[in-house]
Amino acid sequence: MWKVLVAADSFKGSLSSSAAGEAVRRGFLRVVPGAEVRVVPVADGGEGTVEALVAAMGGQTRVALVTGPLGVESVPATWGVLHGGRRAVIEMAQASGLPLVPPARRDPMVTTTAGTGELIREALEAGCREILVGLGGSATVDAGLGAMRALGARLLDDRGRPVPPGGRGLLSLAAIDVSAMDPRLREVSVTGLADVTNPLIGRDGAARVFGPQKGADPKAVELLDRGLANFARVAARDLRPGFDPATVPAGGAAGGLGAGLAVFLGARLVPGINYVMEAARLTDLVRWADLVITGEGSLDGQSRHGKTCAGVARLARSLDRPVFVLAGSVSGEDDAVAALGIDGVLPAVPGPMSLVEAMAGAAGFLEAAAARLARLLVAGQRLGRLPGRAGPGRGGPF
Repeated sequence: MWKVLVAADSFKGSLSSSAAGEAVRRGFLRVVPGAEVRVVPVADGGEGTVEALVAAMGGQTRVALVTGPLGVESVPATWGVLHGGRRAVIEMAQASGLPLVPPARRDPMVTTTAGTGELIREALEAGCREILVGLGGSATVDAGLGAMRALGARLLDDRGRPVPPGGRGLLSLAAIDVSAMDPRLREVSVTGLADVTNPLIGRDGAARVFGPQKGADPKAVELLDRGLANFARVAARDLRPGFDPATVPAGGAAGGLGAGLAVFLGARLVPGINYVMEAARLTDLVRWADLVITGEGSLDGQSRHGKTCAGVARLARSLDRPVFVLAGSVSGEDDAVAALGIDGVLPAVPGPMSLVEAMAGAAGFLEAAAARLARLLVAGQRLGRLPGRAGPGRGGPF
């Protein structure tokens, strides 16, 4: 009997991690009906992190109405309570995520993390003492200023006036006053779950690498990078002398929210996929499996930098398990295969189509891709050409 572990990320805007996993399971079993297929939700700090950790730790989900990324509308955001109420997990993507902003209105000069701060406040109100913040999928480049303002920080320009929301406020920031911030923040520990390793500023920073996908044109990218550098100077002076937010590993995650959490709240930033894999006991599940299948909406040059596929693939290879990726779109496949050590990549979308069409049919496309993978594996087994681990007592085909 084949033992197959499916540990896929969400397909942003179309399928949750568990829904994606179930689509893969259905497709695989269509071809190999006797296989034992286990589905485990995983995430890297972006969309799906609450689902993955609640499933792994047996927690409960709650919904709060918070300020959306445009600052003028409210959005329902799901967050999780773990460990009997002691620990909370929130996703900034739920409150301040890119899918919440229509493409024509995406502009990180104005989008805000205010709703993420409101989610942190919800966790405080619930009595949580540890707060996990998923840092991924953001529509913002404001270094978390919106979130901190929601928690009571005063962010002032050189005339003592509140700075505007969004990335624009970074440029005019001249002083930070945290005397009125929620005092309960001093009694909690905060951990940021990052899905990238990028620093706050510079060539690989939050503005230059991620600003364009959030709607920033070249001029806005330059302004945002300057604003983030200004934030780093002011925050180091007013909050933590001797601490440089620009040097924080993964400080550029979520438009600089990673650095903001570190400098305002003393947060520890860790790779989100590692945290989720440990919580889900994925090492034991990979050891159980003959084959690992992972996936995400887009496999590209960023996938190796803390994304779900990279984490799952490296774990699988470290335990000598074959690992395959099913992705909504694929670019730079050869580089991805080399960097991640994966055995193969299959695009889920069967041919040219619009993004709207691809997202609408995501479940069916992913199921069909899993069936194609299963057929290839069956054929490879017959030919004896798959990378083999076959041996006495393995009980599986690989």
